[in-house]
Amino acid sequence: MSNIEPLLSELVLANHILAHENVLDGFGHVSLRAPDDPNTYFLSRARAPELVAREDLIRFTLASEPLGSPKEALYSERVLHGEIYRARPDVMAVCHHHAEAVMPFCISTKTVLRPVIHLGAVIGHPIPTWDSRDEFGDTNLLVTKPEEAQSLARALGNSFVVLMRRHGATVAGRTLRELVFRCMYLVANARTQLAAANLGEYETLSAGETRLSAEFNLRPYSIDRAWDRWARRAARR
Repeated sequence: MSNIEPLLSELVLANHILAHENVLDGFGHVSLRAPDDPNTYFLSRARAPELVAREDLIRFTLASEPLGSPKEALYSERVLHGEIYRARPDVMAVCHHHAEAVMPFCISTKTVLRPVIHLGAVIGHPIPTWDSRDEFGDTNLLVTKPEEAQSLARALGNSFVVLMRRHGATVAGRTLRELVFRCMYLVANARTQLAAANLGEYETLSAGETRLSAEFNLRPYSIDRAWDRWARRAARR
C-alpha cells in the first residue's frame, strides 16, 4: 500500500463527513494536495460527495488537468482548487460548498459574517468576499476558467475563508482535518449569527479574541477530537 493511501482514505471520509453534516449536498467538492507531489492534487470525479469512493479520486496538475485519461465526468469548478494551491503553498486542502446557513451572508449587502462564537474564531476576521461581476460581468456564477479561479485566489489572499457573492463559500486548510473543522464551524457560526440577529443587537468576537481562540481551537488535539466524532457519525449513516 502506498504511504499516501491513508490520506486518500481520509479524503473520501472528509466528503462523507461534510455531506452527512449538511455542509455539502449533491454539489460542492473537497480536494487534497498530494503529499508526495505538491504540484498535484486529488479530487473526486464529478459525483455527489456522500457517494465518493477511493476509486473516484483522480490526480490533477495545478493547471487542473487530470493525469491519465479518465473517462468519467469531472467537476467543472476544479480550477478553483488548482489556482488556490498554486497561490498558497501552505494550503493542503480546499472545499467549495453552498451551505444553507452561509448563503444569506453571500447575498446580504448589509450584514457581514463575523466570528460570534468561540469555535467560530477559526473562520478568521475579516472574511473576504469575492464578486465575479467585478471582473467578469454577468456569468453563470460557476468558476470554470483559470482567470476566474486566479481572481478568487487573490481575493482569498492570506485568509482561509472567502465568500462568493450569490454563490457560496470556498474554504482552505493547512491539513485536511483542519479544513473539515473550519468548514463545520463556519456553518455553525453562520447559523448562530443568523439566530442572534433575529433577537436584535448582538456581539461579535474582538480581533484579539478571534486570534487567540483560533490558535487554541486549531490544536491537533481539538481537531482530532471533533474529527473522531464526525467520522463515527458518518460511519453510522
